[in-house]
Amino acid sequence: MSGQRQLRIEVWSDVVCPWCYIGKRRLDKALGRFEHDGDVEVVWRSFQLDPTHRSGLREPVYDAMARKTGVSRAQVRSMSRQVVELAAEEGLAFDFDRAISVSTFDAHRLNQLARVHGLGAEMHERLMRAYLMEGELVDDVETLVRLGTETGVPADEVRRVLAGDAYAADVQEDSREAQALGATGVPFFVLNRAYGLSGAQPVDAFLSALRTAGAAPSSAAR
Repeated sequence: MSGQRQLRIEVWSDVVCPWCYIGKRRLDKALGRFEHDGDVEVVWRSFQLDPTHRSGLREPVYDAMARKTGVSRAQVRSMSRQVVELAAEEGLAFDFDRAISVSTFDAHRLNQLARVHGLGAEMHERLMRAYLMEGELVDDVETLVRLGTETGVPADEVRRVLAGDAYAADVQEDSREAQALGATGVPFFVLNRAYGLSGAQPVDAFLSALRTAGAAPSSAAR
């Protein structure tokens, strides 16, 4: 493959982040147009939008956002409509009316386990769909076991991980690494540790970054 090399894309994302799901869809479209998509590896990394969210605290997402932003629930709902409309353009049917704000720490630990099985991308996608479209409680052990097994992760492994603190350090390290690379929010895309993109960029922006990073000297990768 003349002038081209293996391309590694690391994506820092939270499973409750609507822009992360929109960004994933746009990246997928860009990869579909990329001439060397078969030489691309995508790695999904953990990033909690709210690492201070108390474990066990569950709150309707409109109420949680109203409390954090200081505006009314009606205003939050109105502001969310634009996101719903943009998601619909990407084939995503967001349902914030059913979404419950929870800690995503265990969901990220499950995603770390899924990565060991080579199912990181599939697990992250399933968790985002569960939260943003299906109103699932992504901090509930039985829900996570079910979502894990649907994706191909053995149920006994999911239960063992969630019963202890396995992969907790990995989740925290992913977040530290994102901050070291300059991320202030998610989604955050890093190509071969040389090129960064923040936010749910347009498809053409992703495609341009893929072509630039793919053609750059291999010494740029780490």
